[in-house]
Amino acid sequence: MANELFTSDGKRKYLTAEERERFLAAAAEHHRGEVRTFCMVMAYTGCRISEALQLTADRVDFSARAITFQTLKQRGQVRYRAIPVPDALLDALELVHQVRKAQRSKKRGKDRLLWSWGRTQATKHIWAVMAQAGISGPHATPKGLRHGFGVKAAADTRNPRLVQKWLGHRHLETTVIYMDAVGDEERELAARMWQ
Repeated sequence: MANELFTSDGKRKYLTAEERERFLAAAAEHHRGEVRTFCMVMAYTGCRISEALQLTADRVDFSARAITFQTLKQRGQVRYRAIPVPDALLDALELVHQVRKAQRSKKRGKDRLLWSWGRTQATKHIWAVMAQAGISGPHATPKGLRHGFGVKAAADTRNPRLVQKWLGHRHLETTVIYMDAVGDEERELAARMWQ
């Protein structure tokens, strides 16, 4: 299963923490606010691109400091998951999309998609920001952001159930690939062994 994080010729499919920071820095420089917020949501939540595109104003929870996504790939079942997000993301969503105003409307923002693009346009925005950040290869994709989130969450929390919840995986076996990824923690353990 661990090979799902690598291509058939051994190239990484996930962003490293350093690449993720470069991606976020490039997104922060983008001239369109909605591209900035889309990139931030993808990087900070690990959501699938289609889950991000379904996001409405009512799913941004300022008091819980979380975003709730309808989880896709659930074989016909409707499931939701809340992912904690940093204040910087909530502030950006408010600034660009006036989320609180939409939440005060009659429909409470249920009818207000944050982005009106399709998957193709959204993917092109991600690719452009990746290029601006100097990131290329099989990991310079929306899925690379998701995998990068999974690897970072696994390394930082060491809690497979929490990573499973955040990524919206139905089965724990799907999440285990992130626990096996080579990361800073594994390098530190190996460095101790080499001393």
